[in-house]
Amino acid sequence: MTLIVLAAGMGSRYGGLKQMDPVTEHGEFIIDFSIYDAIRAGYDRVIFIIKRENYEAFRETVGKRVEPYIRVDYVFQEMTLPEGIKVPENRVKPFGTAHALLACKDVLDGDFAVINSDDYYGVLPYRMAYDYMREAKDENGVSRYCMVGYRLGNTLTENGTVSRGVCAVDENGYLASITERTKIRPDGEGAAYLDGDEWVSVSRDSIVSMNFFAFRESFLNYVEEGLYRFATSPETNLEKDEYFLPSAAGDTVKAGAATLRVLETDDKWFGVTYPQDKETVVASLRRLIEAGVYPDGLWKKN
Repeated sequence: MTLIVLAAGMGSRYGGLKQMDPVTEHGEFIIDFSIYDAIRAGYDRVIFIIKRENYEAFRETVGKRVEPYIRVDYVFQEMTLPEGIKVPENRVKPFGTAHALLACKDVLDGDFAVINSDDYYGVLPYRMAYDYMREAKDENGVSRYCMVGYRLGNTLTENGTVSRGVCAVDENGYLASITERTKIRPDGEGAAYLDGDEWVSVSRDSIVSMNFFAFRESFLNYVEEGLYRFATSPETNLEKDEYFLPSAAGDTVKAGAATLRVLETDDKWFGVTYPQDKETVVASLRRLIEAGVYPDGLWKKN
């Protein structure tokens, strides 16, 4: 089982390369805790999707720390679109999380999970996804995928808005639909998302995607087809729009090519969407270390 880490984001809201911002006194990043959790859940390979210009810094920090414990590969998210489609000259930001996944197409073999580099997901979700993909059987050409679903209230920050894929789950625990909401904020005892110029209430108990999915290798074929539809759609503004992973997963389910089991968890997310979030992350990880969930120094030699 491979863990793919989406680490090519520019961190525009955070104001820096947040993947490389230490959150412990040992210089560890959130990404270190994710890889540590994946290793003890049974994953044997990690692929980092990064920007080419960040390779040396990434390799010298995270890469060298984890290479003794797990196979490590690097791929680069480039500013490319399907053949015949021109990238706008003033486009700077990459084309989104689903587009990033295609960078793995030539190096991936077998099942994989995919996560964000700057999100802490909790310990159990790695094992939940691993076990499901090992036990689920594809049938009649329909692939079995899964995602970890979080309670919206466990994924909010008080420091601004967040992007979440709001999920509709059927009575059997499978994803019925997923809607990307790019601006969600706390709203009293509840939450609200921005729809045009209007804030719309949403329950904190809503199940949302935090970009923790697990797929078969064949999923990349659907992503490739979806990217072409995205890039050629008259509704797409190629100067700013992104092709999101939750949308790609939802489209594959709608097409009947796959089912996507929602593995619900009550684990609390935290991450560094904004600079003010770092204090909360540091304190939260310190509490987990003191409780014995993690050693004080993840990669210390025995």
